[in-house]
Amino acid sequence: MGNNELMKLREKVDEINLQLMDLLNERAKVVQDIGMLKKLQGTKRFDPVREREVLDMIAEKNEGPFETSTLQHLFKGIFKASLELQEDDNRKALLVSRKKKQENTIVDIKGELIGSGAQTFIMGPCAVESYEQVRLVAQAMKEQGLKLMRGGAFKPRTSPYDFQGLGVEGLQILREVAEEFDLAIISEILNPNDVEMALDYVDVIQIGARNMQNFDLLRAVGKVEKPVLLKRGLAATIDEFVHAAEYIISQGNDQIILCERGIRTYERATRNTLDISAVPILKKETHLPVVVDVTHSTGRKDLLLPTAKAALAIGADAVMAEVHPDPAVALSDSAQQMDIPHFHEFMEALKGFKNKLS
Repeated sequence: MGNNELMKLREKVDEINLQLMDLLNERAKVVQDIGMLKKLQGTKRFDPVREREVLDMIAEKNEGPFETSTLQHLFKGIFKASLELQEDDNRKALLVSRKKKQENTIVDIKGELIGSGAQTFIMGPCAVESYEQVRLVAQAMKEQGLKLMRGGAFKPRTSPYDFQGLGVEGLQILREVAEEFDLAIISEILNPNDVEMALDYVDVIQIGARNMQNFDLLRAVGKVEKPVLLKRGLAATIDEFVHAAEYIISQGNDQIILCERGIRTYERATRNTLDISAVPILKKETHLPVVVDVTHSTGRKDLLLPTAKAALAIGADAVMAEVHPDPAVALSDSAQQMDIPHFHEFMEALKGFKNKLS
């Protein structure tokens, strides 16, 4: 009789367990609806005032045998799981998310397919200073069989007294050299009002680290049919970086390239700290191609080659670095740019490394 009674009680517990499961899932669906409503309202998902109200209600209504503290602890676990469920739903909803689109986005830049699995290189001067300077770099790139040239015409600088770039004249120089050597131009635009103008000169619009959360600019480049290279902010989390890309794609432009360029930490051995682990994380969490800028992340010419190798080994779609005919007289970032002989050595070493990887 004792065993029969035990079995009946266990069956009753199992029945209650299933009821609890159904109730928890029903609660989860309501929580998802609340999360969607909060997203539309632009309010935070976590509401500590609401949580306190529920915990107080439990204390008021509890009649045992569980202690109130025990039940409150259990409900806090439910609250935490519910919040995580809302965050998971938000990630699923992102247009840049791998959960939204399984296949890789491939960005076609004048025949260079970024994100196709074939790793490539983006080279060029930090800032456009003259036609002769840009042409010498372009000629060296052509000798190495490269097609993607970066160059700054508009330069956001920490000090207002530093060289700010040649502006539209710089874009014109880039376009002229690009036509001569059949290159594609990647250049930064700072102002939403300049986006339409830039379309005549650049093949890829770059959004720099300082503008990663310039939401008006992100929306503006999202409305044009031109690839966008989006750099990670100076101290941005990966989540913030991904959401910045979402601003662009939400306007209709899915031709986005993410660029890890190092983040600001307490470390001073390098200009920034290269977050190399961001590459596989971004490629796993999003369907967008990922580039690594080894110049701005390290700020040291002696570290360009090993960090570039690391970027290729970990799966970056392209490596970006800066080249100048005479870095000693460069108007910006002179200490971190390669001269042309160094550039050729750099490229030959990376090509050999790529062959070993394949």
